[in-house]
Amino acid sequence: MTMAPERADDHPHGPLRPPGEASGLLGVFRRRYLLKLLVQKELKNRYQVSLLGLLWSYIKPGFRFVMYLVVIGVGLKMGREVENFPLHILCGLIIVHMATESMNSGTKSITSNRQLVSKMNVPREMLPMTSLLVSSYHTLPQYVILIIACIFTGWTVSVTGTVAVLLGFAIIWLFGLAYSMIAGALNVVYRDFNNFSQTLSQMVMWFTPMIYAWTHVTELGPAVSVPYQFNPIAMSVMLTQRGFWYETIEDRPPGTLPDDLLLKGGIMLVAMVVLVVIAQRVFARLEGRFAEYM
Repeated sequence: MTMAPERADDHPHGPLRPPGEASGLLGVFRRRYLLKLLVQKELKNRYQVSLLGLLWSYIKPGFRFVMYLVVIGVGLKMGREVENFPLHILCGLIIVHMATESMNSGTKSITSNRQLVSKMNVPREMLPMTSLLVSSYHTLPQYVILIIACIFTGWTVSVTGTVAVLLGFAIIWLFGLAYSMIAGALNVVYRDFNNFSQTLSQMVMWFTPMIYAWTHVTELGPAVSVPYQFNPIAMSVMLTQRGFWYETIEDRPPGTLPDDLLLKGGIMLVAMVVLVVIAQRVFARLEGRFAEYM
């Protein structure tokens, strides 16, 4: 008499699962301690032999801020057209800096950690997430500097402004996550994608109202101003300006910022959530080819 084979579901430790089963972003959050260790490792490696260390995260954007202020604000006299022009630039610079840093580091997040990919059985999405958290770590203190600067120029906290700032940060954070996942996976399969990403990041500031005002965009007509607002980085910059710069100026004529900015920001936030879902699916499809190309 032969015994029926034992089903996998009857195993005393539960149903059997493939050892390399991918759990996506949910698996990343279930392994928060490991994520913390990877973030600490990334920060340590970045500043291991650096003399100034973390200060470079403020020196480089600070140098760009002074350069834009002198060349654009004073040289091209843009400061005469935009009230509190330094704050206008600083609001945009924070978002642009986070966007470009997350784009560049996220693109290399998997190829620069090829040993972890081949040796550790963890969700591969943890690597783009790590690069994004490091970029966020460098960005958040810059908000503190912006708040201090705004306080000295008569800034007042408002509910609308606070919601706008939170919306702007959420949009740029979700955009950075989606871009890091897609670009990081594509860079494994096509190594020249890193060059494309660097080129794209250099164009970011020119398509955001940082060194010029939103009114300059509207002067070009709806054919430009309407699709311009579909840019998540530009929308994040304008929301940040609504929460900080806008509250410090006295002259607020209609059209200083887009109409229904919070509504458009909410729609953009939903679009970024959808983009993250799409990025997860693209990442999952390309993940199976990592071992072949690494």
